[in-house]
Amino acid sequence: MTASLLSGKPLAKLIQQQAQTEAKVLAEEGTCPTLAVVVATEDSSTHWYVRSIERAAEAAGINCRIIDVGHDATEQVLIAVLKDLSAELSVNGIILQTPLPPGVRTQELVKYIAPEKDIDGANPLSLGLLAVGERAFAPATARAVVEILDHFEIPVAGRNVVVVGRSTVVGKPLSLLLLQKDATTTVCHSKSGALGTYTKTADVVVVAAGRTGLLTGADVSEHSVVIDVGTNVLSDGSLTGDVDEASVRPVAAALTPVPGGVGSVTTALLLLHTAEAAREQSRATSAPVLTR
Repeated sequence: MTASLLSGKPLAKLIQQQAQTEAKVLAEEGTCPTLAVVVATEDSSTHWYVRSIERAAEAAGINCRIIDVGHDATEQVLIAVLKDLSAELSVNGIILQTPLPPGVRTQELVKYIAPEKDIDGANPLSLGLLAVGERAFAPATARAVVEILDHFEIPVAGRNVVVVGRSTVVGKPLSLLLLQKDATTTVCHSKSGALGTYTKTADVVVVAAGRTGLLTGADVSEHSVVIDVGTNVLSDGSLTGDVDEASVRPVAAALTPVPGGVGSVTTALLLLHTAEAAREQSRATSAPVLTR
Protein backbone atom coordinates (compact mmCIF):
# COMPACT_ATOMS: atom_id res chain seq x y z
CA MET A 1 0.00 0.00 0.00
CA THR A 2 1.20 3.49 -0.89
CA ALA A 3 -0.44 6.66 0.37
CA SER A 4 -2.38 8.76 -2.12
CA LEU A 5 -0.76 12.17 -2.62
CA LEU A 6 -3.12 15.06 -1.87
CA SER A 7 -1.73 17.80 -4.08
CA GLY A 8 -2.74 21.31 -3.10
CA LYS A 9 -2.08 22.81 -6.52
CA PRO A 10 -5.50 22.15 -8.15
CA LEU A 11 -7.26 23.54 -5.07
CA ALA A 12 -4.94 26.56 -5.01
CA LYS A 13 -5.86 27.28 -8.62
CA LEU A 14 -9.57 27.19 -7.80
CA ILE A 15 -9.11 29.57 -4.87
CA GLN A 16 -6.99 31.93 -6.99
CA GLN A 17 -9.79 31.97 -9.54
CA GLN A 18 -12.26 32.89 -6.80
CA ALA A 19 -9.99 35.74 -5.71
CA GLN A 20 -9.58 36.90 -9.30
CA THR A 21 -13.34 36.88 -9.89
CA GLU A 22 -14.01 38.87 -6.73
CA ALA A 23 -11.21 41.32 -7.53
CA LYS A 24 -12.65 41.90 -11.00
CA VAL A 25 -16.10 42.64 -9.60
CA LEU A 26 -14.63 45.02 -7.04
CA ALA A 27 -12.59 46.79 -9.72
CA GLU A 28 -15.75 47.33 -11.76
CA GLU A 29 -17.27 48.92 -8.66
CA GLY A 30 -14.28 51.23 -8.26
CA THR A 31 -12.30 49.31 -5.63
CA CYS A 32 -8.87 47.83 -6.31
CA PRO A 33 -8.11 45.24 -3.59
CA THR A 34 -4.71 46.06 -2.12
CA LEU A 35 -2.43 43.89 -0.01
CA ALA A 36 0.49 45.39 1.94
CA VAL A 37 3.37 43.10 2.95
CA VAL A 38 5.77 44.49 5.54
CA VAL A 39 9.29 43.02 5.34
CA ALA A 40 12.21 43.60 7.72
CA THR A 41 14.82 40.98 6.88
CA GLU A 42 17.65 40.17 4.47
CA ASP A 43 16.68 36.48 4.44
CA SER A 44 16.72 35.39 0.79
CA SER A 45 14.05 32.68 1.18
CA THR A 46 11.69 35.24 2.73
CA HIS A 47 12.20 37.65 -0.16
CA TRP A 48 11.61 34.79 -2.61
CA TYR A 49 8.32 33.98 -0.86
CA VAL A 50 7.21 37.60 -0.82
CA ARG A 51 7.94 37.91 -4.54
CA SER A 52 5.84 34.79 -5.16
CA ILE A 53 2.93 36.45 -3.32
CA GLU A 54 3.43 39.58 -5.41
CA ARG A 55 3.34 37.58 -8.67
CA ALA A 56 0.24 35.64 -7.59
CA ALA A 57 -1.49 38.87 -6.57
CA GLU A 58 -0.75 40.49 -9.91
CA ALA A 59 -2.19 37.48 -11.74
CA ALA A 60 -5.37 37.74 -9.63
CA GLY A 61 -5.81 41.46 -10.24
CA ILE A 62 -4.86 42.40 -6.68
CA ASN A 63 -2.46 45.24 -5.99
CA CYS A 64 0.47 44.15 -3.81
CA ARG A 65 2.64 46.70 -2.03
CA ILE A 66 5.93 45.52 -0.54
CA ILE A 67 7.07 47.76 2.32
CA ASP A 68 10.70 46.86 3.03
CA VAL A 69 11.75 48.72 6.18
CA GLY A 70 15.22 47.17 6.33
CA HIS A 71 16.74 44.39 8.39
CA ASP A 72 17.71 46.77 11.21
CA ALA A 73 14.28 48.34 11.70
CA THR A 74 13.29 49.00 15.29
CA GLU A 75 10.07 47.95 16.94
CA GLN A 76 8.95 51.59 17.01
CA VAL A 77 9.47 51.96 13.26
CA LEU A 78 7.47 48.82 12.54
CA ILE A 79 4.65 49.89 14.85
CA ALA A 80 4.43 53.23 13.04
CA VAL A 81 4.28 51.48 9.65
CA LEU A 82 1.54 49.09 10.79
CA LYS A 83 -0.48 51.93 12.31
CA ASP A 84 -0.25 53.93 9.08
CA LEU A 85 -1.28 50.95 6.93
CA SER A 86 -4.16 50.12 9.25
CA ALA A 87 -5.45 53.69 8.88
CA GLU A 88 -4.89 53.93 5.11
CA LEU A 89 -8.21 53.46 3.32
CA SER A 90 -6.60 52.19 0.12
CA VAL A 91 -5.02 49.22 1.94
CA ASN A 92 -7.35 46.25 2.53
CA GLY A 93 -5.03 43.55 3.84
CA ILE A 94 -1.81 43.59 5.86
CA ILE A 95 0.83 40.89 6.39
CA LEU A 96 3.77 41.29 8.76
CA GLN A 97 6.30 38.91 7.27
CA THR A 98 8.68 37.03 9.53
CA PRO A 99 11.50 36.72 10.47
CA LEU A 100 11.90 40.10 12.13
CA PRO A 101 15.06 41.84 13.40
CA PRO A 102 16.58 40.58 16.67
CA GLY A 103 14.81 41.97 19.73
CA VAL A 104 11.63 42.83 17.84
CA ARG A 105 8.59 41.17 19.44
CA THR A 106 6.20 39.74 16.86
CA GLN A 107 3.32 39.37 19.32
CA GLU A 108 3.65 43.02 20.28
CA LEU A 109 3.64 44.24 16.67
CA VAL A 110 0.66 42.25 15.39
CA LYS A 111 -1.59 44.08 17.86
CA TYR A 112 -1.25 47.10 15.58
CA ILE A 113 -2.76 45.36 12.54
CA ALA A 114 -6.40 46.39 12.28
CA PRO A 115 -8.56 43.23 12.70
CA GLU A 116 -10.54 43.97 9.54
CA LYS A 117 -7.24 44.04 7.58
CA ASP A 118 -5.65 41.13 9.44
CA ILE A 119 -5.90 38.71 6.54
CA ASP A 120 -3.47 36.22 8.09
CA GLY A 121 -5.10 36.12 11.51
CA ALA A 122 -2.05 37.46 13.39
CA ASN A 123 -3.71 39.92 15.78
CA PRO A 124 -4.72 38.24 19.09
CA LEU A 125 -8.17 39.77 18.62
CA SER A 126 -8.60 37.64 15.49
CA LEU A 127 -7.77 34.48 17.42
CA GLY A 128 -10.19 35.49 20.15
CA LEU A 129 -13.01 36.06 17.67
CA LEU A 130 -12.24 32.71 16.09
CA ALA A 131 -12.41 31.03 19.50
CA VAL A 132 -15.95 32.25 20.18
CA GLY A 133 -17.16 31.55 16.64
CA GLU A 134 -17.36 35.17 15.47
CA ARG A 135 -16.32 36.29 12.00
CA ALA A 136 -12.55 36.71 11.70
CA PHE A 137 -9.79 35.82 9.29
CA ALA A 138 -8.11 32.60 10.38
CA PRO A 139 -4.38 32.27 9.71
CA ALA A 140 -4.20 31.24 6.06
CA THR A 141 -2.14 28.11 6.75
CA ALA A 142 -4.63 26.84 9.32
CA ARG A 143 -7.53 27.46 6.94
CA ALA A 144 -5.57 25.80 4.13
CA VAL A 145 -5.56 22.52 6.07
CA VAL A 146 -9.34 22.62 6.44
CA GLU A 147 -9.81 23.54 2.77
CA ILE A 148 -7.69 20.56 1.70
CA LEU A 149 -9.72 18.19 3.87
CA ASP A 150 -12.95 19.59 2.42
CA HIS A 151 -11.65 19.50 -1.15
CA PHE A 152 -10.72 15.83 -0.95
CA GLU A 153 -13.97 15.05 0.93
CA ILE A 154 -12.17 13.77 4.01
CA PRO A 155 -14.73 13.91 6.85
CA VAL A 156 -13.68 15.10 10.30
CA ALA A 157 -17.00 15.32 12.16
CA GLY A 158 -16.89 12.84 15.02
CA ARG A 159 -13.48 11.58 13.95
CA ASN A 160 -10.19 11.60 15.81
CA VAL A 161 -7.91 14.38 14.57
CA VAL A 162 -4.46 14.99 16.06
CA VAL A 163 -2.68 18.31 15.55
CA VAL A 164 1.05 18.25 16.26
CA GLY A 165 2.18 21.75 17.22
CA ARG A 166 0.52 24.49 19.27
CA SER A 167 1.68 27.70 17.59
CA THR A 168 -0.69 30.64 17.22
CA VAL A 169 0.03 30.52 13.48
CA VAL A 170 -1.21 26.98 12.85
CA GLY A 171 -1.81 24.63 15.78
CA LYS A 172 -4.10 26.69 18.01
CA PRO A 173 -6.28 28.29 15.29
CA LEU A 174 -6.47 25.00 13.40
CA SER A 175 -7.72 23.20 16.51
CA LEU A 176 -10.49 25.82 16.77
CA LEU A 177 -11.45 25.41 13.10
CA LEU A 178 -11.57 21.64 13.51
CA LEU A 179 -13.74 21.91 16.63
CA GLN A 180 -16.14 24.07 14.63
CA LYS A 181 -16.41 21.14 12.21
CA ASP A 182 -17.18 18.75 15.10
CA ALA A 183 -13.85 16.93 15.04
CA THR A 184 -12.60 15.27 18.22
CA THR A 185 -9.34 17.21 18.37
CA THR A 186 -6.14 16.50 20.28
CA VAL A 187 -3.21 18.94 20.25
CA CYS A 188 0.26 17.47 20.85
CA HIS A 189 3.42 19.39 21.69
CA SER A 190 6.95 18.96 22.99
CA LYS A 191 5.72 17.85 26.43
CA SER A 192 3.21 15.29 25.16
CA GLY A 193 5.61 12.33 25.28
CA ALA A 194 5.71 9.60 22.64
CA LEU A 195 4.01 11.03 19.56
CA GLY A 196 2.82 7.66 18.28
CA THR A 197 0.70 7.22 21.40
CA TYR A 198 -1.66 9.83 19.98
CA THR A 199 -1.15 9.68 16.22
CA LYS A 200 -1.25 5.91 15.74
CA THR A 201 -5.02 5.79 16.34
CA ALA A 202 -5.87 9.08 14.64
CA ASP A 203 -8.00 9.30 11.52
CA VAL A 204 -6.28 12.54 10.51
CA VAL A 205 -2.84 13.74 11.60
CA VAL A 206 -1.75 17.33 10.97
CA VAL A 207 1.95 17.98 11.61
CA ALA A 208 2.95 21.63 12.12
CA ALA A 209 5.93 21.60 14.46
CA GLY A 210 8.78 22.78 12.22
CA ARG A 211 10.91 19.69 12.77
CA THR A 212 12.23 17.71 9.81
CA GLY A 213 11.19 14.05 9.85
CA LEU A 214 9.26 14.33 13.13
CA LEU A 215 6.46 11.97 12.07
CA THR A 216 7.57 8.52 10.87
CA GLY A 217 5.83 5.46 9.53
CA ALA A 218 5.84 3.96 13.01
CA ASP A 219 3.57 6.81 14.17
CA VAL A 220 0.69 6.24 11.74
CA SER A 221 -1.69 3.49 10.66
CA GLU A 222 -3.05 2.32 7.33
CA HIS A 223 -6.18 4.48 7.66
CA SER A 224 -4.34 7.71 8.57
CA VAL A 225 -4.66 10.84 6.45
CA VAL A 226 -1.51 12.90 7.05
CA ILE A 227 -1.36 16.64 6.40
CA ASP A 228 2.21 17.96 6.42
CA VAL A 229 2.38 21.68 7.19
CA GLY A 230 6.15 21.80 7.69
CA THR A 231 8.40 23.87 5.39
CA ASN A 232 11.96 23.24 6.46
CA VAL A 233 14.84 24.47 4.31
CA LEU A 234 17.64 21.92 3.81
CA SER A 235 21.31 22.74 3.32
CA ASP A 236 20.93 22.43 -0.46
CA GLY A 237 18.10 24.97 -0.47
CA SER A 238 15.32 22.45 -1.05
CA LEU A 239 12.17 22.21 1.06
CA THR A 240 11.03 19.32 3.17
CA GLY A 241 8.18 18.87 5.62
CA ASP A 242 7.80 17.58 9.15
CA VAL A 243 6.91 14.12 7.87
CA ASP A 244 9.43 11.45 6.96
CA GLU A 245 7.75 10.77 3.63
CA ALA A 246 9.91 7.72 2.82
CA SER A 247 8.59 5.81 5.85
CA VAL A 248 5.08 7.30 6.10
CA ARG A 249 3.97 6.98 2.49
CA PRO A 250 4.11 3.14 2.42
CA VAL A 251 1.88 3.02 5.52
CA ALA A 252 -0.64 5.88 5.53
CA ALA A 253 -3.78 6.17 3.42
CA ALA A 254 -3.06 9.68 2.15
CA LEU A 255 -0.39 12.37 2.47
CA THR A 256 0.13 15.96 1.36
CA PRO A 257 3.47 16.59 -0.40
CA VAL A 258 6.04 19.24 0.46
CA PRO A 259 6.32 21.35 -1.58
CA GLY A 260 3.03 21.38 -3.51
CA GLY A 261 0.67 20.72 -0.63
CA VAL A 262 -0.51 23.10 2.08
CA GLY A 263 1.83 25.93 1.08
CA SER A 264 0.32 26.53 -2.34
CA VAL A 265 -3.17 26.73 -0.84
CA THR A 266 -1.97 29.14 1.84
CA THR A 267 -0.77 31.69 -0.72
CA ALA A 268 -4.04 31.48 -2.65
CA LEU A 269 -6.04 32.03 0.55
CA LEU A 270 -4.09 35.18 1.37
CA LEU A 271 -5.31 36.62 -1.92
CA LEU A 272 -8.89 35.50 -1.33
CA HIS A 273 -8.81 36.96 2.17
CA THR A 274 -7.60 40.27 0.71
CA ALA A 275 -10.48 40.33 -1.76
CA GLU A 276 -12.94 39.40 0.99
CA ALA A 277 -11.54 42.14 3.24
CA ALA A 278 -11.86 44.67 0.42
CA ARG A 279 -15.49 43.66 -0.09
CA GLU A 280 -16.31 44.04 3.62
CA GLN A 281 -14.55 47.40 3.86
CA SER A 282 -16.30 48.62 0.72
CA ARG A 283 -19.67 47.73 2.26
CA ALA A 284 -18.75 49.46 5.51
CA THR A 285 -17.77 52.74 3.83
CA SER A 286 -20.84 52.76 1.56
CA ALA A 287 -23.34 52.02 4.34
CA PRO A 288 -25.78 54.89 4.99
CA VAL A 289 -25.41 56.84 8.23
CA LEU A 290 -28.61 56.67 10.26
CA THR A 291 -29.63 59.78 12.19
CA ARG A 292 -32.47 60.53 14.56
